[in-house]
Amino acid sequence: MSDYSAEATKNLLTVRDLLRFAVSRFNQAKLFFGHGSDDAYDEAVYLILRTLHLPLDRLEPFLDARLTDSEHTEVLSIIQQRVEKRIPAAYLTHEAFLGGFSFYVDERVIVPRSFIAELLLEQLSPWIAEPDELGNVLDLCTGSGCLAILAAHAFPYANVDAVDMSPDALAVAERNVADYALLDRVNLIESDLFTKLSNKQYDLIISNPPYVDAESVSALPQEYLHEPKLALGSGHDGLDATRIILKHAVQHLSENGVLIVEIGHNRDVLEASYPNLPFTWLDVSAGDQFVFMLHRNDLL
Repeated sequence: MSDYSAEATKNLLTVRDLLRFAVSRFNQAKLFFGHGSDDAYDEAVYLILRTLHLPLDRLEPFLDARLTDSEHTEVLSIIQQRVEKRIPAAYLTHEAFLGGFSFYVDERVIVPRSFIAELLLEQLSPWIAEPDELGNVLDLCTGSGCLAILAAHAFPYANVDAVDMSPDALAVAERNVADYALLDRVNLIESDLFTKLSNKQYDLIISNPPYVDAESVSALPQEYLHEPKLALGSGHDGLDATRIILKHAVQHLSENGVLIVEIGHNRDVLEASYPNLPFTWLDVSAGDQFVFMLHRNDLL
């Protein structure tokens, strides 16, 4: 425990006390909140409630509850790890949320975050006219398997191939796929993008590949250093993986197939690199700069 633990143990008696303490420590340490929570308060509430096995949507009834000694020690330990090691909350609780779904995560995968999730919740409307008729879906760079699982729920009659080059990531994905009882519909494949997919074709390809450029990688907050490096950076301009996807996707799209890729803040660079591609930029909660769509015919 850190040097404040003795004082904290003596004076912080209730959930309310620990919540105030956590918010103060998080703000004092200038933590970065980009893995699920927006600020110190939300993150403190989540970590305390989850550590105490309390409902995440019911703080008020428990604010003045006193903790047992073991509970007190456990909460302070979580606060300490978040502050001193800057471990993202999702890795401390082994839980992340995306699109209303909960996923198991650890440091073998990046913490799930993708604007494509928002689009899948709407079954990619209006771009996919008949979602129940979608046959084969490919999720490239699946990581924890989160988008593959969301796709399987969005398109209930589709088979989903979930691809990642990391066997460690696929082990996490397999756990999540099993948790959602989708092992019969989500096929996990170890492959560097398309390399082991032969000539298989898909009605829909989605991908949230690595897209952080070299300059941004060097400036990432410490929290990101806990995530797999392969899942973040992608060359000097962040588009190495996207270029490979654009080069080979046409071979793996069915006649009316659709490609959807998330690229972070790289829209200007991408459009300058491919001036003849008619990118359609999809609206998500952060705007229309982050996810593009192309039809197979656009890539011919």
